[in-house]
Amino acid sequence: MAKIMIQGTASSVGKSLLTAALCRIFMQDGYSVCPYKSQNMSLNSYITLDGKEMGRAQVLQAYAAGLEPQSYMNPILLKPSSDTKSQVIVNGKVYGNYNAEEYHNLKPQFKEMLKGQFQELEKSFDIIVIEGAGSPAEINLRDKDIVNMGLADLIDAPVLLVGDIDKGGVFAALAGTMLLLNQEEKARVKGTIINKFRGDKKLLQPGIDSIEDIIQTPCLGVVPYFTHILEDEDGSRMEINRRVNAPIDIAVLMLPHISNFTDVDALRTEEDVSVRFIYTKEEFGKPDLLIIPGSKNTIADLITIRNAGLEEKIKSYSSSGFIIGICGGYQMLGRTIEDPLKVESSNISIEGLGLLNITTALEAEKVMTRVKGEFSHMGSSGRIYGYEIHMGTTIKEPGLRNFITLSEIKGGSSGELKSDGTFNERGNVIGSYIHGIFDSTDFREYILNRIRKDKGLKLKASKPYESIRDDEINKLADIVRENVDIDAIYGIMGIK
Repeated sequence: MAKIMIQGTASSVGKSLLTAALCRIFMQDGYSVCPYKSQNMSLNSYITLDGKEMGRAQVLQAYAAGLEPQSYMNPILLKPSSDTKSQVIVNGKVYGNYNAEEYHNLKPQFKEMLKGQFQELEKSFDIIVIEGAGSPAEINLRDKDIVNMGLADLIDAPVLLVGDIDKGGVFAALAGTMLLLNQEEKARVKGTIINKFRGDKKLLQPGIDSIEDIIQTPCLGVVPYFTHILEDEDGSRMEINRRVNAPIDIAVLMLPHISNFTDVDALRTEEDVSVRFIYTKEEFGKPDLLIIPGSKNTIADLITIRNAGLEEKIKSYSSSGFIIGICGGYQMLGRTIEDPLKVESSNISIEGLGLLNITTALEAEKVMTRVKGEFSHMGSSGRIYGYEIHMGTTIKEPGLRNFITLSEIKGGSSGELKSDGTFNERGNVIGSYIHGIFDSTDFREYILNRIRKDKGLKLKASKPYESIRDDEINKLADIVRENVDIDAIYGIMGIK
């Protein structure tokens, strides 16, 4: 069994996508390959077929490796619930809520678990591609590290160090990172990769020669900057399309505790659609569709919306506009949100936006299921699929129509048919708990064609998001293969 670990000089340097690229390249070359990230911090999560929660980055990497996502690919997931606390998910299930110091002190007890799980993985795959987190130069965390060099030492993995040249200072970042590593850690770094390069590589070569001499580590490649629609884990692409540059304008509320903003990624694949994240009432504009996304702290985010003056904008817009609320956004659309157990805050009850006749009570137990079913809306219907991750039960007032009838539920406590979501009498305000709802071709096509019809635009057929995503992964793999010394990486892993 072979392994390689991708670490970075900082967050957002491209570790996740380079890991996905290597997974696809090794799979193309005939190897069974598995992605792995011992600890991930993200509010973008996913539910596996057996009802367990994991980070979305490893989901993409699993698809790149030709695998169904499984929680063992991301055994520890941290989901920030405030500036000081995170919900800790271990092996797909909620472990507890901890502040930074409390979690840091928990890390040693996870080490043996991670080592044992990784040894089992080694028996099942030819290659494991491991992703680090943040930077290995976070020396204040070195003593209990379980995701960067601490993990590399635990499982004896060689390391590739990635730097992002698009932000500038890549040589300083590579040199500074190596400077802060101890001798054993430096020895693990077998090569560097410079990512997101724009320009003439010939002008970069003197810098590459110098950094190789300074850190005594070869540069294995320079990956060019390129555009893609693959989902982004940490939100660095949220600034894209803040302006409307396509006929259909979709606005997404940028909540402080936004979760699963990847729900809108499928919309980005449509050529006539602009997706922009809005922070203030001044940015609201006149969108064709407003999406209120999921939230890790629905009550706090609702208060933020209110304080920012966005509530009045949303209510005014609802008289003629089109609104879809997902998960926490669905809860916000209702009359009230009750929190008797103080799951999210000290507010026992808070008034919602009042656009749907529903009430929500937050609960301690998290619902985590994969679902399939059929949506029905204003005389139209179609297939739908996705997943639920929420803590709360929503009650509809008598007379409200069901939005979705679920025919298949995996990972939950009940396999019976049930319904999800609702919409108002005019059909222009919709709420649902289902994440990934726009991945469903039927639903995405229906919503966008409804907008196209209202605007006098030509109706279009939507393409399956899964096939678009797979084409993008292949594009990513081709670019990395062309610009990185893959043979050298095989050599580092001990594969001829």
